[in-house]
Amino acid sequence: RWMAAAAAEEAMGFPAVSSGPLLASCRPLLSLLAENEHKLKQYALEQMDKIVDYNWAEIADHIEQIEELYEDEKFSHRELAALIASKVHYHLEQFSESLTYALGAGTLFTDQIASGKPSQYVFTILSKVIDQYIAARIERSESGSDAEPVDARLEAIVESMFDRCFSEGNIKQAVGIALESRRLDKLEECITVSGDRTGTLAYTLEACQTLVQSRTFRNTVLTVLVQVYRTLETPDYQNICLCLMLLEDDKAVAAQLGELIKRDDEESELMAYQIAFDLCGSDMQHFLLAVRSGLPVPASERQSAEAATTAEGGEEKTEGDTEMKDVEAPKELSEAEKKLETRVKNLRKILSGETTIGIHLEFLFRNNKTDMLILNNIKSALEVRNSITHQATVFANAVMHCGTTVDTFISQPENLEWLKRASNWAKFSATACVGMIHKGCINSSRNVMKAFLPPETGMSSQPYSEGGALYALGLIHAGHGEGILKYLSNELKKIKNNETVQHGACLGLGLAGMASANDEIYEDLKDVLFQDNAVAGEAAGLAMGLVMLGTASEKACEEMLAYAQDTQHEKIIRGLAIGMALIMYGREEGADTMIEQLTRDKDPILRYGGMYTIACAYSGTGNNSAIRRLLHVAVSDVSDDVRRAAVTCLGFVLTNTPEQCPRVVSLLAESYNPHVRYGSALACGIACAGTGMQEAIELLEPMTKDST
Repeated sequence: RWMAAAAAEEAMGFPAVSSGPLLASCRPLLSLLAENEHKLKQYALEQMDKIVDYNWAEIADHIEQIEELYEDEKFSHRELAALIASKVHYHLEQFSESLTYALGAGTLFTDQIASGKPSQYVFTILSKVIDQYIAARIERSESGSDAEPVDARLEAIVESMFDRCFSEGNIKQAVGIALESRRLDKLEECITVSGDRTGTLAYTLEACQTLVQSRTFRNTVLTVLVQVYRTLETPDYQNICLCLMLLEDDKAVAAQLGELIKRDDEESELMAYQIAFDLCGSDMQHFLLAVRSGLPVPASERQSAEAATTAEGGEEKTEGDTEMKDVEAPKELSEAEKKLETRVKNLRKILSGETTIGIHLEFLFRNNKTDMLILNNIKSALEVRNSITHQATVFANAVMHCGTTVDTFISQPENLEWLKRASNWAKFSATACVGMIHKGCINSSRNVMKAFLPPETGMSSQPYSEGGALYALGLIHAGHGEGILKYLSNELKKIKNNETVQHGACLGLGLAGMASANDEIYEDLKDVLFQDNAVAGEAAGLAMGLVMLGTASEKACEEMLAYAQDTQHEKIIRGLAIGMALIMYGREEGADTMIEQLTRDKDPILRYGGMYTIACAYSGTGNNSAIRRLLHVAVSDVSDDVRRAAVTCLGFVLTNTPEQCPRVVSLLAESYNPHVRYGSALACGIACAGTGMQEAIELLEPMTKDST
């Protein structure tokens, strides 16, 4: 609740210690509480209110009498009794009771909030008020009409907080409380009264993406922001389209881009291109495909489509029918139509990723600073017959040169003989690494891999190289596979009895069709899965998840779960488990049903998949409930594999808040169980990658001496 606490602190000022007379004893005043005369009780309470911060321990022995006075509806100063009872409970650190009586004190408490110098007591109770109000609002929001109405006294205090924030210009603090308490009306008011609407909108959008944990409420806020952005004097089209992208509203994005490119000014055209580049950076392939198909259709394409329809729909003339009709020539396009056609083609090219990939490739090639001497020294220092270190060196080369197209190390004559030592799956991986080096060469991918691809006719002679080559094509076209999907699909259908080549083809198809939600590819992969071959089936399960990445497809999940529970092959179960996790990528609470199913399954491999489903669904969110669930499994599951996966997945959930990861896994890193320690190291590596964080290094360094 840091946003709420910050709001209280900003609105109220730094808390000051209250002052008052210090008495040796307040027994005389306490004795007056037993009198029948109300005025004597009133006098005692008024004096106790002045000294309660100093004599609270003595007053605490008589707290029941003070509470009884508050409960006596005939007593005219009930609110004063409630205020004193609240302060005593506060000093006893019984904050829940203190809050209850503070609310009962009515204006006596709220007047202290409005004072210029609130005490530590007021500041603390105010924080509790905001916490309770937020909890009540969230419960009401999630339960709907069944929930009890929010306490009117809480509502009044929070309303006064909003008013004070508005009057003092603390708009960001008000935005924080509005988001935490799900008050859309106040959120809109914050933006309306702000002197810097653009800045407030930017802050709200950032807070919405990073701090609002409920996906449903976040989408509601984004919808409101779209409406507000449109009302600005100069609409912020970039942020409008960003919000629409987060809402996955491809039709609205396409309509907005279409509106911009139809305008006659250059600024709108450039804005459309910039938005397209921003969208392309999301790598949501199914979304980008939908946006492209929703763009305005150029006049030339409409004419071609109409001509084709007319030709196909025309009835054949009978033998005796000699009537002839002039074929209508295509109309010449106007300057405006030609300009629109050019702009649409440019947008399609950007959204396909072709433009970005080309720029990225050129950048990596120009800025390639890899030191070949390092690789040669590694190669010469390692034992020739050790297959593990041989493969590690090949991987090191691929990582160093990823996307640069620089394959000089593997093409050097002295290294060719060394590379030939790779056999079986090592050869598969080595061939796939060529695809990693040439990642992004989507226009020449088949030429690059020509020497390794399966022959067009005849039987497969080098299954590991051929399977690795098909996998390499997927790596080259990852997320942008329109140009290679048909080829990979045909190759998969041609291969019937070679599980190694099928394995590579499935992985290649999954990567090339990643997040495309292409049903045809999904069905092709499902056919391979149903062959019940362990090696090919594992890859098919993974690929099905990649194709449906982030779609939360119920049909796909049901089919994959049913088959995973039916098959006897552990490899297939594992592939399907990770595949289902990928399908739920980014769905947050929308994945909870699937998470519950997997984590309660008796098969440890499916529970293992449940952990990765949590990781994918809540990746980068820092969601508290996801972290709690992973920590619970990390210390309670009977399977070491599941426990290791649970700890590892903490790293994925905390990727956007890496500073929290070492603290969360610090105790797990000292576990007696080596699998849990293993997971802790991986979690730190995943969450803190590239940060150079000292806390992570201090946690990992002792593990380098771990004997297990």
